[in-house]
Amino acid sequence: MKPPMTYSKAGEQLTERFEGCRLQAYADTGGVWTIGYGHTHGVMEGMACTREQALAWLEQDTREAAAAVNRLVTVPLEQAEFDALVDFVFNLGVGAFARSTLLRDLNAGNLAAAAAQFPLWDHDAGRVLAGLLHRRLAEQMEFEGRTA
Repeated sequence: MKPPMTYSKAGEQLTERFEGCRLQAYADTGGVWTIGYGHTHGVMEGMACTREQALAWLEQDTREAAAAVNRLVTVPLEQAEFDALVDFVFNLGVGAFARSTLLRDLNAGNLAAAAAQFPLWDHDAGRVLAGLLHRRLAEQMEFEGRTA
């Protein structure tokens, strides 16, 4: 059994960069109520939070994403690969990752095919979003060990 990996500072910075921090709840591009650094669980219209609460939710949410990556990925990972996957799971959700071709390719040992899957996840609510494609390309570069 492989030891669990933890999300690195570089990974956290990737998530923070793409999420940004908003202290007032807002409906994201898919209509999901969101607050802080992309936190969605239990968020309702009109909610507000402090920066400290936003950071606590971010740590909780990335810890859950990291646990999912550790549980679902069966092959050894480099830190950059793990970080890219945690950001991906944080943004997409565990269910989408668990059903993804990206995970199937990765667990089959086909890293190149897995990396090629990142840019395909650039839709929200049926629309291609430039910001989402930018994030997927940054995750792909991180996964491949290239600097963004």
